[in-house]
Amino acid sequence: MSATQADPGPFSRFEFMVAWRYLRARRKDRFVSVIAALTLTGIALGVATLIVVTSVMNGFNVEIIAKLLGLNGHFAAYPIEARFTDYEDAVKDLERVTGVVAAIPYVEGQALASGPRSDATGVIVRGTDLASIEKLKLLHDGAVLGHWDDWDTSNGVAIGKRLADKLGVKIGDPVTLVTPDGPETTNGRTPQIRSFPVKVIFELGMTEFDSFYLYLPMQPAQDYFNMFERVLKPGVAPPTAEMTDEDREAAYNRTYRATAIEIFIDDPSAIEPMRLKIGQEIERPLVLSDWQQQHQNFFDALQTQGSVMFVILSMIIVVAAFNIISSLIMLVKDKGTDIAVLRTMGATRGAIMRIFGIAGVAIGVAGTVIGVGLGLVIAANAEPIRAFISGLLGVTIFPPEVFYLSSLPSRTNLSEVITIMAVALGLSFLATLYPAWRAAQYDPVEALRYE
Repeated sequence: MSATQADPGPFSRFEFMVAWRYLRARRKDRFVSVIAALTLTGIALGVATLIVVTSVMNGFNVEIIAKLLGLNGHFAAYPIEARFTDYEDAVKDLERVTGVVAAIPYVEGQALASGPRSDATGVIVRGTDLASIEKLKLLHDGAVLGHWDDWDTSNGVAIGKRLADKLGVKIGDPVTLVTPDGPETTNGRTPQIRSFPVKVIFELGMTEFDSFYLYLPMQPAQDYFNMFERVLKPGVAPPTAEMTDEDREAAYNRTYRATAIEIFIDDPSAIEPMRLKIGQEIERPLVLSDWQQQHQNFFDALQTQGSVMFVILSMIIVVAAFNIISSLIMLVKDKGTDIAVLRTMGATRGAIMRIFGIAGVAIGVAGTVIGVGLGLVIAANAEPIRAFISGLLGVTIFPPEVFYLSSLPSRTNLSEVITIMAVALGLSFLATLYPAWRAAQYDPVEALRYE
């Protein structure tokens, strides 16, 4: 381009052509091109890593919430007074409230569980009836062995697969439960020890439920945890010490009670409006504890972890951006004579700055595009890749005992991908400014003096 020719204007084909030629590997400047390729690789890996990590974190959050709310309600309703004997009426009233999908009463306590050939382990025992289990689709459909038929009259237990493996039991084997809160005797309270056959083995995909939860039918659970009130039958004389335990028990009517009621609503985000609505429409005083309160610390930790991981992994892109600066400075040094020739032929400072700016941004754009493609592919196949690497190395990657889930979930968020692309492209653009400005400041006379 001579001085007499018309200026083709900014970002012309000429500027892109020169920038592309500077990025191509030639024998004498191959080292500069290798540095540029490594920089592009660094940006691609940084972008891909961010997409994979954020996708896995999103999938982890979604799966955890889905599992928690699949078994635990959006509200847990507790009685203000100590005894919840009118829970059946409360369930009917709650299910009449618009927006309430289901209300499930339950009995809950802790016990030691042991199999015929295993040591005892702590479990959470929850009692519920078949009608309630049918409303809990995650639990009802999670049965892998056994069935829920005749659950209410079976006097059996349902346990998670991991718990069954830990206890060494299968369908039909007895599980012994021990709790210190047994019946009162003349010598004080005695431990409650009972055995129940395994009727159902379920697998929900969440370690906490599969390893520690054990289900009983409602009434056996109420009997086991002494969740009932004794009222002397009308016209029956009070039992005496000489009577047998069976005769003394036959003199009373039992009024059973529940621990609480799980309330499921159609809009999990409408916590406060539904709390107010339930309080207004239900005459029975209830204390409502919502799922956000129950797991507040857990979800706060997840959110903090996600933010920290994003910031830390963004440093990979920052380091790659610094590599853009170094590679462009080396390119400017290597092309000093070419810059001087272009200036003498009429290229303006702005044209020189744009040429090197285009070269730097091209590295950033190429790295970002490759990183996005690579990240989306890995995120979409996170669990098969994890299983393959675990099998190849013979180690458990993302153990379920630590991460709560038996598989590695992944859910890509488009807005987060766009944010990652914007960060990568923005840093790449900023990294080109200083080297491009230095190239534009070259004095053609000084650059050609010793040529």
